[in-house]
Amino acid sequence: MRTIRQSHKLRDVRYDVRGPILAEAQRLEAEGHRILKLNIGNTAPFGFEAPEAIVASMTHHLTDAQGYSDSRGIYPARTAVAQYYQSRGLKDTAVEDVFIGNGVSELISMVLQAFVDEGNEILVPAPDYPLWTGAVSLTGGTPVHYRCDEENGWMPDLADIESKITENTHAMVIINPNNPTGAVYSKEMVASLVDIARRHDLVIFTDEIYEKIVFDDAVHHHAAKAAGDDVLCLTFSGLSKAYRVCGYRAGWVMISGPKERATEFIEGLTLLANMRMCANVPGQHAIQTALGGYQSIDELIVPGGRFYEQAMLADKLLNEIPGVTSVRPRGALYCFPRLDPEMYRIDDDEAFVIDLLRSKKILVTHGTGFNWFEPDHFRLVTLPDVEVLEEAIGRIAEFLAQRR
Repeated sequence: MRTIRQSHKLRDVRYDVRGPILAEAQRLEAEGHRILKLNIGNTAPFGFEAPEAIVASMTHHLTDAQGYSDSRGIYPARTAVAQYYQSRGLKDTAVEDVFIGNGVSELISMVLQAFVDEGNEILVPAPDYPLWTGAVSLTGGTPVHYRCDEENGWMPDLADIESKITENTHAMVIINPNNPTGAVYSKEMVASLVDIARRHDLVIFTDEIYEKIVFDDAVHHHAAKAAGDDVLCLTFSGLSKAYRVCGYRAGWVMISGPKERATEFIEGLTLLANMRMCANVPGQHAIQTALGGYQSIDELIVPGGRFYEQAMLADKLLNEIPGVTSVRPRGALYCFPRLDPEMYRIDDDEAFVIDLLRSKKILVTHGTGFNWFEPDHFRLVTLPDVEVLEEAIGRIAEFLAQRR
């Protein structure tokens, strides 16, 4: 009898945030060990709860959410998203420009399925959120990774981007604020990235799910605003992080720029939205309340707020470990520290984090899992409260001391 194998389309697809390291963590948990999971930016397990108004809004509409909605999303949610971007200077944003999805993750896959043909090259940052690389590969495209410069605050290397553009390059992915590095791009950097897309006739896919989580004097700038009327830009965002409702799966994509040139593409995206019937309807009812109500996220990202204090503490403690350097995060929920290869000779960083897991019961994600080029980084989630972070990073320091 023939062996039943996975599709060859999965050959180059990886999602190491929930890969072999998580499987090993689950095995250890089954043996009775308690694992501190710092591998996923899931807010609820760390005591972050949704604002009461959002929960109340969704609960109130449950009886109205039993049937399918418009495949693009319920009108109040799409209107709220359109008005949100209008209030940020994108005055031409209309309800028709918005698609609601089961989180940004579903929309990334849908958009790329509608856009990518076999052999198309898509520029993706390195390091990246690995769903982007995996989804490009799964749809038949070729992810081409452009380097972000750690010595320059993890800003994209513009010269490296230019050097990797070919006649097959069709789009550029921007992740800002960046997961996993915590970089927040300046207005000038965003404009420079858009200018490259403009000169090479590229579409921009901009992942802005962390747009409200920025620290100190960092300011988020929408790529769509720099793109204007002449660069097609698809902006991805949602409620998961800023509103602490990862499980509600409420995200959106907004299309801006020369939509008249993209009629066929948008028809394809609409077709795919129709095929999955609709996004989770109860979660859609949270969007209008979230965007229009009190922004409790503002309390979490300033000194004294948990997101801020935990990110700053994690950065400080990591930098105190000999041979470890971490660029201070300017946003998002992560640190992406580097291990000095002269002090820590690591050939396989996945094996390294599995060793850490077995030894200290701390689950982090290896840097090459984010398509970084060298096995010398790992990503740590900064969501635990300060006492737990101190304990976790202390265990990491002990493990590294043993390695030295």
